[in-house]
Formats: sequence, structure tokens, C-alpha cells
Amino acid sequence: MSTILLIEQVLNGLQFGVMLFLMAAGLTLIFGVMGLINLAHGSLYMVGAFAAAAVAGVTGSFVLALAAALAAAALAGAVIEIAVIRRLYAAPHLDQVLATFALILIFSEGTRWLFGSFPLYLDIPDALSGPVTLPGGIEYPRYRLALIAIGIAVALGLWWLTARTRLGIRIRAGENDREMIAALGVDISRLYTLVFALGAALAGLAGALVGAIQSVQVGMGEPVLILAFVVIVIGGIGSIKGAFVGALLVGLTDTLGGLFLPALFRLFMAPDAATQTGAALASMAIYILMGLVLVWRPAGLFGTRAA
Repeated sequence: MSTILLIEQVLNGLQFGVMLFLMAAGLTLIFGVMGLINLAHGSLYMVGAFAAAAVAGVTGSFVLALAAALAAAALAGAVIEIAVIRRLYAAPHLDQVLATFALILIFSEGTRWLFGSFPLYLDIPDALSGPVTLPGGIEYPRYRLALIAIGIAVALGLWWLTARTRLGIRIRAGENDREMIAALGVDISRLYTLVFALGAALAGLAGALVGAIQSVQVGMGEPVLILAFVVIVIGGIGSIKGAFVGALLVGLTDTLGGLFLPALFRLFMAPDAATQTGAALASMAIYILMGLVLVWRPAGLFGTRAA
């Protein structure tokens, strides 16, 4: 195995991880602050991707496409929080699951009605197309490097928001004692709508960014949502730092597992059998990682309460 291949796969894992972080950060904010299980978060990812593809197709501008993805996902999040989610905060988790699953069906059929069943495609902007030469002569896609940089920038921005701003103080206080901050005059309903819209915007941004390297299609958010739940269980519910670290662990485990496990089994198995066995274990690697973390720390790496 060459060093160049290894470095490329590590970068692929980082890129996959930071995109998962954008999904998981919004999900962990919503669950941590509101205590809400939101299965429709993947649909907001899909909304961002379709909004970006539609606007890019009309205007040809990738920047406007990203802005449209953020706005569409945030608006959709605010609307469903006010219309549906607000009635579920005191409901049992089973009711939350059923209601947000219904939202998945509504978003999927609504998107199919608006855009059809065929996938859309979002072109990589010219400024970010093509490879860039890294130290050591490694050529890596410029757009994927930009995704890593954007993910890290968003992580730093979320840390600043939650740790250094008045809104962040309210978010953290709402997570710990919502009745107390309501007694101090904070409008809990407005805070919840804002947090939900922020989480939805992050999901929409992830959908738009990933939409340029894969097709944009109905149902694209559900597989990513499952991985986002794995991320927040590993990192700890309600922790932005945990979401970032957990996302990087999941991204690297998924990518490097597919590289190393088949090669490992080839040492003592026939090539075909080794490839099949290694690929099967690689697909389970992130769930094995989650199980090991929960055995060691049931609340997750940075969680303060059991998941």
C-alpha cells in the first residue's frame, strides 16, 4: 500500500467526517436543547440539496445555490417547528418518532411532486474544480479540500456561538434548565424556533455541499441521518465538540476500514474471500466503534448524560 494512497484515504475520511459533522451538529443541538428525536433532519438535508441544485440550474452561481440551501432549509425548519414540532416537546419519544417519520414521507412526496423522480446534478464551481498538488506530489481534488476547510470553519463558528455569545449562553442554559431561563424572561418558544432553524440550516448546507459530488435525489438524507445518529451517540448528546470528534472518528473509520480490512484478510485468506469478508466488516466498523465507545463511556466521549 503506497503512502500516497493512505494520505488520500485519510483526506477522504476527513472530508466525509466534516460533512457528517454538519448534519450531526444540528441534530445534537436540537436533541440536546429540546430533548426531541427528529427523524426528519435528513429531509432538511435533502431540501438544502434540491434548493441548491434548482437555484444553480437557473442562475449558474454556486454561491447563490449555497445561500438558497441555507435559506430554504432554515425556513423549512422554522415552519415545521412552529406547525408540528412545538406540539411534541412534552410528548413521549414514540410520538415524536411517529410524527417526524410522517414528516419524512411528506417531504419525500412533496419533493418528488416538485422536482420529479429523476436525480438533479449540481456542478462544482470552476474556481474549485480540478486537483491541487499537495506536499509530496499528492494530487487531491480542490473541492474536497474546500469541504474540509468549510467544515472546520463551521465547527469553529459553532464553538464561538455557543461559548462566546449571549445566544450561546441561552442555548446552553436551555439545555440544562429551560424552566429557569423561562422564569428569567427568555422567550423559550422563540429560542427553540431559532435553534431548530439553525440546525436545519446546517443540514441544508451539508446537502448542498455534498450535492456537488453526488446526485441530488429523493431520500438522499436518510442514510446520512443514520450516520449522524451514530456520530452523536459516540460524541455525546448535546456536545458540539463531541459531534466534531465523533464525526471525524466515523469518517476515518468508514474510509480506512474499507482500505485496511480487505488487505488484512488477504494475509491468511484467498483474495476473493478476503475482499468479501473485509468489505462486510468494514461496513460494520462504525457500529462496532459505537459499541466500544458506549461500553467505555455510556454517555459518549463528551456527553454529560446517558444516551
